[in-house]
Amino acid sequence: MSEGIRTYNTGVEATLEVIGGKWKPVILFLLTFGKKRNGEFISQMPFITQKVLTQQLRELEADGVITRTSYNVVPPRVEYELTDYGWSLKEILHLMCRWGDTHVDRVYGDTAVVLSQPQKEE
Repeated sequence: MSEGIRTYNTGVEATLEVIGGKWKPVILFLLTFGKKRNGEFISQMPFITQKVLTQQLRELEADGVITRTSYNVVPPRVEYELTDYGWSLKEILHLMCRWGDTHVDRVYGDTAVVLSQPQKEE
């Protein structure tokens, strides 16, 4: 049985199919600054649950945008990093961050805070 042709209204829809949701863009954005371990994600995203983090990481790995490297040591050590395909998202993720910072300032002013202030790009 053959599958039907997938139809998207725009490429934005196809992009959001991979990076859409509350946490995936944040995970990917953080990975643009280098490899991360589970605990680093939790400390930089204090409102995500372990269950949701694990699920999101697995989905991103299945989509080929991150890799998971498990080291055979005690205690267990696992690192996540962007694949070459994942690195192709860096520019859009950083633009989204800048737009979001501007939006928070414009709409909420001093009544909102952005928890993560990543290092500035040179």
